[in-house]
Amino acid sequence: MAQNSKINPLKDKRNLSQQTLAVHGGTNRSKYGETSESLFINSGFTYENSLIAQKRFAGEEDGYIYSRFSNPTVNMFEERMALIEGAEAARATASGMAAVSLALMSQLRAGDHLVAGRALFGSCRYIIEEYLPRWGISSTLVDGVKAENFAAAIRPNSKVIFIESPTNPTLELVDIEKVAKIAHENGAILIVDNVFASSILQKPLKLGADLVVYSATKHIDGQGRALGGIILGDKTIIEGDIHNFLRQTGPSISPFNAWIMLKGLETLELRVNKMSKNAKKIAKFLAKHKKIKRVFYPLHKSHPQYELAKKQMKKGSSIVSFEVKGDQQTAFKLADNLAIILISNNLGDAKSIISHPATTTHQRFSEKEQLEMGIKPSLLRLSVGLENVDDLIRDLNFALEQI
Repeated sequence: MAQNSKINPLKDKRNLSQQTLAVHGGTNRSKYGETSESLFINSGFTYENSLIAQKRFAGEEDGYIYSRFSNPTVNMFEERMALIEGAEAARATASGMAAVSLALMSQLRAGDHLVAGRALFGSCRYIIEEYLPRWGISSTLVDGVKAENFAAAIRPNSKVIFIESPTNPTLELVDIEKVAKIAHENGAILIVDNVFASSILQKPLKLGADLVVYSATKHIDGQGRALGGIILGDKTIIEGDIHNFLRQTGPSISPFNAWIMLKGLETLELRVNKMSKNAKKIAKFLAKHKKIKRVFYPLHKSHPQYELAKKQMKKGSSIVSFEVKGDQQTAFKLADNLAIILISNNLGDAKSIISHPATTTHQRFSEKEQLEMGIKPSLLRLSVGLENVDDLIRDLNFALEQI
C-alpha cells in the first residue's frame, strides 16, 4: 500500500498564527536536536579552508564570520520577530536607543532634512536636536496629532519622517497610514517607534511604514532582565544601509540577550493582552476618581483620538498616563504611597511601574517644551503589569486617598 504523500500545510510558516510563530518561528536547531533555542555565545567562527573564508568575506557564500555582523542565536530572534511583525527582514541591536540611532543615521546624510513628531521619548529628541545637527542634518518637529503638519514641514531634502504612536508619555496618536502616504508622495521613508503598542496591538508596516523600531527591553523581554532593540521592515533597507551601518559601527545585541528575547517572545501575546486588559480597567477606575484631573488611554472614550485608536490598534496598550489634581509634590506623594506598584522608568514589564516624566525621562526639557508635549508636573505614567488588577486598583485607591 502506498504511503500518504501529503505534506502538512502548517510546515509553511505563512499558515501559522502569530502566537504559534512566537513560539516556533525562526528556530534553527543544531545537530543535537535541542527543544529550546541554542545559545551560540561565541564571537568568531572557523572555516573549512581559506577559500571559504575569502568567499564569505566577499559575500559570495552564505555563512557566519563574526558575531558583530551576525550570529545564529541573534538570527533566530531577528527571523522570529520578522514573522510576528510581518516584515521582510530585521536586525537586532544592543538596546532600543541603538535601534533608533541606527535606523535614523543609516538613512540620513549631511544636507538631509528630517521631520518628526515633537512628542517623543527624551533620548529620541536628544538625537534629533543635539546629534544630527553635528553631521549637517536639519530637522523640524511638528504636532503629530494632525497629519497635515507633516506635509507642511516637508522640504525637497526631507528623507525621513520619524514618529512614535502612541507617544511617550501622553499617548497621543499619529495617523500612521496618512503620514506614510505623505512620506512616500515626497520621496521620504516613514520610521515608527512602536514600543508602546508592541507588535501585538499595532502593525505599522501594514499601515504603510517602511521601518519599525522597538526597545526589546520593554514588552519583548517583559521581565526587566536584559537590554535589546530591533529594526524591522523593507528588505532592501535592512540588508543594505542598516546592515552595513551595524557591521561597521557595532551596536550589536549579545547572543545571550537575543536568547532571552527569544524566550520572552513565547509569552509576548499572552502578556500584552493581559496587561492591556488590566490597563483598560485601571483607566476606567482613574477616570471616575475625584482626585484625578485627566486620564490618557487610547481606548478610553475620553481620549480625543478614540476613533483613530479603534482603527489602527487592537487594544489600548499596557500604559495609562494620568494627571492628579495638584502639583508635582502631589504626584510624588501618590507614587510614594504605593505598595505594589514600583517607582521606576522602565515599561512593558510584568511588574507594574510608575514614573514621573517631568523629572525623569523628559527632565532635560524646559518647562515650555514639556508643556508643548503635554507633560505637566502633575502627570504620572503607569505601566500596568500582570498582577491581579483588583490589587492594583486597591493600591492606587489607597495612594489617592493620601493626597
